[in-house]
Amino acid sequence: MSKTNNTHLERIKDAVHKSDGMSEAEKSSSVKIIEEWAIEDKAMGLLSEELQKISAGIKPILSELGWN
Repeated sequence: MSKTNNTHLERIKDAVHKSDGMSEAEKSSSVKIIEEWAIEDKAMGLLSEELQKISAGIKPILSELGWN
């Protein structure tokens, strides 16, 4: 996961924890979803790195898909 994405997700998690408008159950559910996003983002980064190792020709395709 990029450092920027991780920072954004941490900020969102902090905001959820500080929210007065959410119940504890809603906060817990939201944090779980955010943590899933972090795992998925990390997995996409790892996949992109491995694919780039396999073929230099795939890098332009990944860039077109937004997987910088």
